Amino acid sequence: MAAKRVLLKLSGESLSDGSSSISADSLLRTVNEIKSAVTCSKVQLAIVIGAGNIWRGACKFIERVTADKMGMLVTVMNSLALSDALAKAGMKSNLFSANGVSGFAENFNREKVIRCIEQGNTVIFAGGTGNPFFTTDTTAALRAAEIKADMLLKATQVDGVYSADPKKNKDAVKFNSLTFEEALDKHLKIMDYEAFSLCMQTNISITVFDFYKDGNLKKVLNGEKIGTTVEA
Repeated sequence: MAAKRVLLKLSGESLSDGSSSISADSLLRTVNEIKSAVTCSKVQLAIVIGAGNIWRGACKFIERVTADKMGMLVTVMNSLALSDALAKAGMKSNLFSANGVSGFAENFNREKVIRCIEQGNTVIFAGGTGNPFFTTDTTAALRAAEIKADMLLKATQVDGVYSADPKKNKDAVKFNSLTFEEALDKHLKIMDYEAFSLCMQTNISITVFDFYKDGNLKKVLNGEKIGTTVEA
């Protein structure tokens, strides 16, 4: 059955064309995929977006804590771009940040977030967890648990989880489904350990799929078997 409440983890690269940090065409495509999928599935959707399109490897000499704080600010920038584009596409959204960024996003408030989701608005979570040393994958798992999502969707550039990097190893085998235990035993790199562990503890299934193939998000939200699903 299709999930009713979903957390979608997007990479910052979903807004980029490789030559610019935020590309109008890439942003428009991402929004169109989201709008089409939500309209058809009627799913309650929340989104976490990464910062790699702007910050990945941008500076090597800044202390880790400071660099992570800068990365959190980049997720606010990406989230603002996504929120604005959703509004232009006629979709209602609410933007919440883990840390106070007055005038840019509301402070995260679980009760208000759930009310917004139940009203049919798409909710965007910015600012990471609010703490250094935690990735946006962990943010996605944390927010998914807090809003009691049925599923976490990890949008990638590959069509699922493989035994090895399919771009480097032609003999890599794709898994259509896995249990959390199997994924751990096989040392598969699906998400960072903290994020993966939290999904396992809270029994939130993870689906890894190719977001860059048109219509795939809609198929996943409608319950079609796309990519790789990891569950208990």
